[in-house]
Amino acid sequence: MENKKVKVIGSGLAGSEAALYLAKKGYEIELYEMRPKKQTGAHTTAFPAELVCSNSLGSNDPLLASGLLKQEALILGSSLFEIALKNSVPAGNSLSVDRFGFSKDIEKKIQSYSNIKVIREVYEKINPNTPTIIATGPLSEKRLCENIKQEFGFDDFHFFDAIAPIVQKDSIDFSKAFWASRWDKGEADFINCPLNKEEYENFYNILTTAKRAPLKDFEAQYFEGCMPIEVMASRGIDTLRFGPMKPVGLFDKRIKTEFKKNQFWAVVQLRQDNKIADLYNLVGFQTNLKWGEQKKLIQSIPGLQNAQIVRYGQMHANTFINSPKILNCYLQTKKYKNIFIAGQLTGVEGYSESISTGLLAAINMDRYLSSKEMIKLDNTTMLGALVEYITFIGHKKFQPINSNWGIVKAIEEDKKKLKDKKYKNELLSKRALKEIEKIKKILEEETQCAF
Repeated sequence: MENKKVKVIGSGLAGSEAALYLAKKGYEIELYEMRPKKQTGAHTTAFPAELVCSNSLGSNDPLLASGLLKQEALILGSSLFEIALKNSVPAGNSLSVDRFGFSKDIEKKIQSYSNIKVIREVYEKINPNTPTIIATGPLSEKRLCENIKQEFGFDDFHFFDAIAPIVQKDSIDFSKAFWASRWDKGEADFINCPLNKEEYENFYNILTTAKRAPLKDFEAQYFEGCMPIEVMASRGIDTLRFGPMKPVGLFDKRIKTEFKKNQFWAVVQLRQDNKIADLYNLVGFQTNLKWGEQKKLIQSIPGLQNAQIVRYGQMHANTFINSPKILNCYLQTKKYKNIFIAGQLTGVEGYSESISTGLLAAINMDRYLSSKEMIKLDNTTMLGALVEYITFIGHKKFQPINSNWGIVKAIEEDKKKLKDKKYKNELLSKRALKEIEKIKKILEEETQCAF
């Protein structure tokens, strides 16, 4: 191999995954990260792969889309999912992590490779002659964004993303709050704050009349999977009760009830945010309300009337490229063969999606530089379907997407049998993992031949 040097721009989830994969392959990596010299406005540290929004990487269940995506990436050699598992905190069937422990361990892993050089400066301009993976994420630096627009010729694309508040556990009133998981599945890992109809209507009135922080520069567009709670509430008084505050399957066993479906009018859930379990975030409570309004709203929730808020919610604009015009199915740019793009900048939405595309971009960068056939994942796999979606040239209006069963190739089976959702997902999951195992075998055999 002649060229053993690769630049990775951005040490977020996708960039860190890509850098670690290529470092293991023996490449000299220049990992560019502008933090802490220049912060994004949403990040608070200089650690790699800092989780800005939730601390949840989604489901661990391979019968769910996000869980299958994780399994695929782990089979293909993901470093970050391994680190996430070591830093997991109780969250039912979801993979949630101690966000700072997770980032610190990734930093240690990066530092363990002598062939990774971290460069703390803003990367402003693409060099088409240098093998580069751009993984600067949705909060990419303005000068680099302008350069990408000039090089690839596309209009501004963006949507708004929001962050949920975090409170101290010891400020929660457990005479009102209770521990439970929905339908008692797994451990009772969530703190639940129940509301009756009157309390919910009071909460709703505070929320819908609260003042919002102004949004600068952009017209408000939102990603459906991370929509501010105040925007959801504007769709109707019961929207939250069928969304993040749904009470179905949550029961306080201290209270006798004859209800079999739901015991309360609405429920606010809180999820563990760090390893020592003294911080909890409000699930689904992404918001852009002014801080004083957030405090008033949170403290109107039974059990949180004295809540100590350690981080308020906020909103930031996320940037993404027009991937169908710019990228091929290998996450390589069509214009410059040396340039690959991964992570949320491509239009995938979600932590797991960012990690997985970072891994795939690194795999294909290695194969490209080694003059091997690059990997085109089949759309029977979750990662393959995700990449197929973001690179499909037929989109009338390309928008960010996360992993979901709707993008995966349909399975041929008796339609009556497929009405059983669990059975259908089992077939889809087994088919995907079988395909991924084939790719793993190809990668392993070629690695062995190289030695």
